[in-house]
Amino acid sequence: MAGASVHPPAEVLLSKRVQEMALNGEQPPAPYVSRYDYDATEDDFSTVSEIPIIDLGILSSSEASTEEYEEELMKLKSALQSWGCFQAIGHGISSSFLDKIIQVAREFFEQPMEEKKKCSKTVVEFEGYGADPVPEEGQSLDWSDRLFLDVDPKDLQKFKLWPESPVCFRSHLQLCREVLKEYTEKTKMLTELTSKAMAKSLNLDENCFLNQFGERSILQARFNYYSKCQRPDLILGLKPHADGSGYTSLLQDDVGLQVFNEDKWHTVPNVPHAILILMGDQMEIITNGVFKSPVHRVLSNSERDRISIAMFYTPEKGKEIGPEDGLVDGERPKLFKKVKDYADIHWGYYQRGMRALHTAEA
Repeated sequence: MAGASVHPPAEVLLSKRVQEMALNGEQPPAPYVSRYDYDATEDDFSTVSEIPIIDLGILSSSEASTEEYEEELMKLKSALQSWGCFQAIGHGISSSFLDKIIQVAREFFEQPMEEKKKCSKTVVEFEGYGADPVPEEGQSLDWSDRLFLDVDPKDLQKFKLWPESPVCFRSHLQLCREVLKEYTEKTKMLTELTSKAMAKSLNLDENCFLNQFGERSILQARFNYYSKCQRPDLILGLKPHADGSGYTSLLQDDVGLQVFNEDKWHTVPNVPHAILILMGDQMEIITNGVFKSPVHRVLSNSERDRISIAMFYTPEKGKEIGPEDGLVDGERPKLFKKVKDYADIHWGYYQRGMRALHTAEA
């Protein structure tokens, strides 16, 4: 049985929070069960893999030697060709600030439900606090809660959905909203640095990816809370999928994320204060298939919860993207056609438990 049918009780469940069910000690209801046929073992987390670590500080420093610089560029290209992701260090965001944004996220989810509901959404809406909208029939529900926000460009921000002040920060005169604004600005700098480095690794103009994403490129924040579960063998914190973004930067406070590579699942290790950079389908399109958009999922755990913060970087609305000319030649023909608003196409397929990349094939 691939998953539970989505019927009215599933919509009722989505109006409740997984966190509430976990705190009440409830077993996962049927619509959350996604691994009926799974042969439960203890090795879900056993294959912890050495996801490539890239020092962005070397790629942005004028003091790095030519040899160091070229070696790090080659490592970056290899990582994105083989894994479709890398752990970024030397990214310019201080450890203390990363600890702060994780703490803000945790304190948001630890607030009383009536406080969190001030940012809530309905079961059919996307932005705000709650669960993803109801998937199509046959698709299981994710054992997680999230706060999803449009954070850039600024005119897309809906402040009524932005949390204001977890208790801990009131005494420091510091608002959660202000911390999120600062993290958004720091992430914008990170995406510029990363986009230029990726372009240079392919011997392209350093601004080519930035130009494809456009002046009004989009950043969306997703704060994830993965509750403990008494039966982690039956459910998933997040179902297998590839991202529909250009690429995603992810901060996590514990293991749980897995990437599918070479026919098996690999647990992404928690490297303190590293930021995982994960290619989305649109970067696979723009690089004409040179960089891979990996399928990934999140496991649940019976002993501990987990926080992650994903920042999705996506081309501006209505802007056409396609393979870079410098990556198309006689030996590597154009694999993808030009597309626009691919993220919307991707979402429709995601709700059916399918990938959408084939819709962009040339």
